[in-house]
Amino acid sequence: MFLGHIAIGLAAKRATPTVSLATWIASVQLVDLLWPFFLLAGLEHVRIAPGITAFTPLDFYDYPITHSLVAGVVWGMAFAGGWMIVTGRRGRAPLLLAAGVVSHWVLDVISHRPDMPVLPSGPYVGLGLWNSVPATLAVELTMFAAGLTLYVRSGAAGRRRASFWLLVVFLLVVYAGASFGPPPPDTRTLAWSALALWLLLPWAWWADRITNR
Repeated sequence: MFLGHIAIGLAAKRATPTVSLATWIASVQLVDLLWPFFLLAGLEHVRIAPGITAFTPLDFYDYPITHSLVAGVVWGMAFAGGWMIVTGRRGRAPLLLAAGVVSHWVLDVISHRPDMPVLPSGPYVGLGLWNSVPATLAVELTMFAAGLTLYVRSGAAGRRRASFWLLVVFLLVVYAGASFGPPPPDTRTLAWSALALWLLLPWAWWADRITNR
């Protein structure tokens, strides 16, 4: 998933108005933000195998450090702990941010074939939503629309609505390109292109910043 993860961050922002959208995107996408670094370091691996699922040609056969459930829990605790250290804040927000990190694994289990590790060496689970392109699009776009509705109704975008809607259009364009574009030529190119996900964080921070309070 991609838009599905973002949808969780948009919806969660309404529950925690003082936590920035950038922080929420970092939470729900943390393991995908880290994943390309582990690919480039040769610590995790992926194959380009067109036809392995109807929706994506990627064979995620080795990514226990970022995408196992146990690792997700550890990354979630680290993220929440780091957020508390940086902000000096406590309360329910860090618990929700940690849950946001773990939510990535849950949504990936829905979309992936059985390649999502519970422990680093298995067992592996996956419900295979990606085996159907129409079902994948229906689920992700519905989730994104719901998260977007909750976010907008909260009034979180402040006066920077234009930059926020440009971000929304950008996310949809990236999703369409990843969904219907050609597969990457090799895994190294895939890893470098995946690093572009980091650009969402400053953009989301700017688009979400409330200036009319």
